Amino acid sequence: MRIYISADMEGVTGLVDAADVQPGGRDYERGRLMMAEDVNAAVRGALAAGATEIVVNDAHGPMRNLLPEHLHPAARLLRGRPKPMGMLEGLAPEHDAMVCVGYHSRAGTLGLLSHSFMGHEIEDIWLGGRPVGEIGLAQATAAALGVPLAALTGDDHACAETMAWDDGVTTVAVKYAHDRFAAELRPPEEARRKIEEAVGAALSAPARTCSPVPSPSALTVRWQSASVAAMLLGIPQVTSLDSRTVRAEGDLPALYRLFGVWMRVAASLTNQPPYC
Repeated sequence: MRIYISADMEGVTGLVDAADVQPGGRDYERGRLMMAEDVNAAVRGALAAGATEIVVNDAHGPMRNLLPEHLHPAARLLRGRPKPMGMLEGLAPEHDAMVCVGYHSRAGTLGLLSHSFMGHEIEDIWLGGRPVGEIGLAQATAAALGVPLAALTGDDHACAETMAWDDGVTTVAVKYAHDRFAAELRPPEEARRKIEEAVGAALSAPARTCSPVPSPSALTVRWQSASVAAMLLGIPQVTSLDSRTVRAEGDLPALYRLFGVWMRVAASLTNQPPYC
């Protein structure tokens, strides 16, 4: 059984603030160790379910957060950037299931460290007319490849968002948001035990049928900056809905990769911290 793990950081056990998840932040070094422990719990769960190959994609920020020496030796690590498929680099139809660790809810929610990919630069995203964030886009892209999202860990808002998008996914809430930068935390030992148990159970269950979004589909993004939207109109197939909103139609996973290009254009035009 081949398992793919996409590891973000905002939804990791114990982390609540930008200083926990941004390089140079006061508690970032501690945060990256906490991230490794959550990922290792998921790896142990996958091994208990019979996984024979596990790849972990470091999917947060600079994508160099996980230290190889702290990762479970049964897993291979995808580290660094740029990656054409970003948070889903390396995901392939040959994988039997995907697990998302440390994910967070989309922009506009009161989930812990909530945002969609680029902090406040992205105000809203829709896939096929349905509001979506990093969770929904990951699930939809995996489904298009025939890979079910088996389990996801994060705060309670991330778990609720996952269930609203695909109620067949097993979720583990490792903390309970009180606001974007405050949460009630599960004790680390308890949270990691729950991750290991849930991932093991989800991967041991009969394989689920993927339910891809209709193809082709439309991806729509509303940016904070009109200059970003204007620049993106130079890319073939991108159209404008208003001064800050662009749209493209296509099939997943190609749309996901195109969206990565949009973000690189936006990053070249802006220089704003992600959690202001």
